[in-house]
Amino acid sequence: MHVKKEKFVTADGSHTFYMPQINEYYHSHHGAIQEAKHVFIKNGLFQFKDFKEITILEIGFGTGLNALLNCIEAEKMNLKLSYIGLEAYPLSEEEYQDLNFCKHIQDENSTHFFNEIHTSNWNDFTKISACFQLKKVKSTVQEFSFDINSIDLIYFDAFGPRVQPEMWTKEIFANLYKSLKKDGVFVTYCAKGQVKRDLKSVGFILETLAGPPGKREMIRCIKQ
Repeated sequence: MHVKKEKFVTADGSHTFYMPQINEYYHSHHGAIQEAKHVFIKNGLFQFKDFKEITILEIGFGTGLNALLNCIEAEKMNLKLSYIGLEAYPLSEEEYQDLNFCKHIQDENSTHFFNEIHTSNWNDFTKISACFQLKKVKSTVQEFSFDINSIDLIYFDAFGPRVQPEMWTKEIFANLYKSLKKDGVFVTYCAKGQVKRDLKSVGFILETLAGPPGKREMIRCIKQ
């Protein structure tokens, strides 16, 4: 999706990109960091607070914000975290260096982690911190080869169904379901009725949770 991006300051002061051609934001304009923390940290990562080691698959690596927040939290939790970020259209260096996430996260290691995340090699695991290793994969979700029963937690952070309907299909959800371990978790910011129905149809046990600021609901699913 090679479209023009405009930097946008969200309600919590953190940046995102806006793409006027398709009228879509990379993150919520109500607050990029607070959305990521609510959807993917609070309702995703923190479900594994009693674990010693997990693997996360993110569909839609984008700006690297979720990876950065997970790296910081993994250190706090002393959690060995292997993070696979899928992204078909990576940001340029000029684009990611212009983002202000580290200023607003206010962690002493955030700038170092952010730079390491974005300069790490693609398609190989790179150790970013003592607890966090990252593999960025340049691929579409349709082309990606899923390993069965290998993932503990999936972050589904693709652009919305209006913009990328091909990402939100039963076939893709079925592949994601198969890739999860038993009791694995799937989280997404989207809570559209058709998405709920399709997730249930492939076997997920679905929860509708309160959404981040500016959004009424979000979805969390469990594989049983």
